[in-house]
Formats: sequence, C-alpha cells, structure tokens
Amino acid sequence: MKLENDIRINSSRLQPDAVTEAQRRFNDNLIAIGQKGPKWFEVGAEKYRVLRREGKTPLPKPTVLDSGKPFSIPSREEGRDIPCRIMMPEGGKDVTAVYLHIHGGGWVLQTEADQDPLLKAVADGANVAVVSVGYRLAPEHPFPKGPEDCFDAAEWLVDHGQAHFGVPLRFMGGEVCLFQRKKWKSLHVINACQSAGGHLTLLTLFRLLDSRPQFHMSGLVLNYGAYDLSFLPQARNFPKPLVLTPEIMVKYMDVFLPGKSPDERKDPSISPFYKNLSGLQLPPALFTCGTEDCLLEDTVMMALRWTMAGAEATTRLFPGAPHGFNLFSAEELPASKECQEVINEFLVGRLA
Repeated sequence: MKLENDIRINSSRLQPDAVTEAQRRFNDNLIAIGQKGPKWFEVGAEKYRVLRREGKTPLPKPTVLDSGKPFSIPSREEGRDIPCRIMMPEGGKDVTAVYLHIHGGGWVLQTEADQDPLLKAVADGANVAVVSVGYRLAPEHPFPKGPEDCFDAAEWLVDHGQAHFGVPLRFMGGEVCLFQRKKWKSLHVINACQSAGGHLTLLTLFRLLDSRPQFHMSGLVLNYGAYDLSFLPQARNFPKPLVLTPEIMVKYMDVFLPGKSPDERKDPSISPFYKNLSGLQLPPALFTCGTEDCLLEDTVMMALRWTMAGAEATTRLFPGAPHGFNLFSAEELPASKECQEVINEFLVGRLA
C-alpha cells in the first residue's frame, strides 16, 4: 500500500519539463538585458534614482497619472509626515475597502509614485482605495526607518481609514498586477526587485496584530517575498544571473541592514520567517512565486509555516518564471496573465 503524504506540493510545477520553450527564451533574454546598463550599487542609489526618474536607465521612466493624488500620513516623529499616493476607482464608484500597497525595490529603490498605472488597475478592478506608502529608503535610512513608516501608515489607516474613506483597511500587499501593463522592450531587470514589498507587508501585519489586536485583515497578497534576510539555501546558492542573484541580495542587505550579522538578521523583527506564529490571528494569504526565483524557498517555507499555524495559505508556483515575473505584460509572459487571474480571484473572493 502506498503511503499517503500529509504535506502535498504540486511537484509537477517544479519539473524542468513544465517550463515552456517560450519561457526559457524569455529568461535568456532577461539575463542578457541584465548585463547592460549601470547597476545602482555601481553609481550609487541616489544617482540611480535620479537617472530612473529622468528615463536614463534601461527601465522606462515612471508614468505619472493625474488620477494619482499625493496623500500624507503622520509619522511617529513629531513634525514629519509620510508621503503616500492614493488612487481611487474611476468614475466616482463607491469603494469597498482600503488596500495598503507597499512597493518593492530592495528597500533601496522606487517610490510610492512609481506605480500609478498599477495602482489604478487595482483600484478600478476591485473598487478599492489604494494607498501606496512612500517609506524611507536605504542607504540613507537603514533599518528600522523604512519598516517604521509602513507601521505608522498601517496603524493610521486602521484607526482613521473608516472615517476618511468610509471603508476600513482590509488588504495589504506588495506589487499586485491584475491587468496587462505596457510592454517594455528593454528592462534593467537588476532593479525589478519587489521582494521588499512582501517582506515589509509581513512585518507590518505582525505589528498590527500586536498594536491593534481587535483589527482583522481580510487578506494579504505576498508576491515572491524575502522572508529570511539571513538567506535560506536557495537564496544563498541560486546559480543563474536571472533578475535577483545572491550578489545583488548581499548588496541590498549591506545598506538596509548595515553591520548586522547573519544571526542578528534572524531576529523576527527583521526576518518574519522566524516569527512565532502560534496563537496569532493570521489572515488568509496568497503566496506567489516563479520556480526560477532565488526566493522560491522563502515563499514555499513561509506558506508552509502559515498553514501549520492553522491559517489559510494559498500558494501558486509558476514554472520557469523569474523574480518579478508578474510585472511583465501578459503578451510578453503568459505566466503573468495566470498570476493576474489568481490575484484577482483572491481579492474578489475576500471582498465577497
């Protein structure tokens, strides 16, 4: 009699023959593109951000929409506000919830104003008010400054979201792509890192569970997050120069967590993977990741811990997809379309 496995993973999604030839060609092209252009740690983060805003890097210049409005939330630091960006549904539709968006960029790059088309797609698609938080970035503001801004924004939305928007905060997540995006002919994939968004989302959730114990989140969207900043084996040994590599991860850690040893990085206030989940009222969470991502183990192991804690975890793996795969258009990458549909289904289901 064949023994039944109590822990099930759809291993067919992890097999080499599950990766299409088109996906292999796409990855090869990303590797080639990744060799071009300046890297942020070569020219400095501040200079690279300026080049990025001016459209002088292989990554397209951010598209700023009139429908995106500046919005500020008070910081814990007296006299300082946290810059945010708000996107409401088109046509004055009634909003059903507030979605707190925490952008990626390796804790170093991007801002709350860099994803207007994305935020608009989420706002229109789910009739939610999307608030993107402009947390402070390393190396100018290393840990814990960035996470503190996310905490302050989330706590303010819990306390004041209903009065300000007429609906409560219900969702949090990093990059969420529900619809097709503009096709990018060239991309400096070294800086397409959204793992920070997933990481900061979990740190923020744990803060809310402690500071606002009566609050209940409806769902989390966690795309290819970095949950162990001391690095799980795959993050440490990933062999391909595909988007996010061990070398790039180390560069991010050097400026986000300066002077922190690998053991110190395992503190749950830094690495949510090591948080004691026992007894916590964890919300349903959607975990997504491509199988050619150095953070695949982070996703699988964090989702497993979520399930072991008695919470609802839905994990979807995309054969051959690299880090940041759902930021590409559906025409360029079919896995992006599949991921879009999964995220859309999750959000709509949670709203119901």
